[in-house]
Amino acid sequence: MEEKIIIAGFGGQGVLSLGQFIAYSAIEEGREVTWLPSYGPEMRGGTSNCSVVVSDLQVASPIISSPDFLIAMNKPSLYKFQMKVRPGGCIIVNASLIPDKVERTDVRVLYINAQDLAIEAGNSRTANIVILGVYIKQSGLFDKEKVLHVIEKKFASKPKVIPANIKAFELGYAI
Repeated sequence: MEEKIIIAGFGGQGVLSLGQFIAYSAIEEGREVTWLPSYGPEMRGGTSNCSVVVSDLQVASPIISSPDFLIAMNKPSLYKFQMKVRPGGCIIVNASLIPDKVERTDVRVLYINAQDLAIEAGNSRTANIVILGVYIKQSGLFDKEKVLHVIEKKFASKPKVIPANIKAFELGYAI
């Protein structure tokens, strides 16, 4: 088993963190993983993306030319990467910021109003965690309880944000 994921959006949307959550979840599952970030010189508002490869075997390269999953958090990212997704793959679209529809018919597309769900969870900054929940459910690669444990561990130094992040994950997972 090997799964390749590209996550892309604006800096400040938690794109790199989302990739890290997937990578840490893979480690928690005892799998091999690479996480390769890429971002512009701006801290917030610039473009950023990351590539995550999860495998049962040692990962030969972190470079992804044809991902199984694309998580597009903004419109420029959708247009930059959508044609690279392998036929039969999946594109998760942050419909809160992307009103456009994907025209490809050879991939599954999920339109998620991540911002609305993040607000429902109690913290508007948890849109990336909503998308994490969607990805975890759709991929079927990870034990949900182990991912929740990763979220709790990652936010252990900020315990006040854990409940909103858990709720955001659960809302995404329920889709």
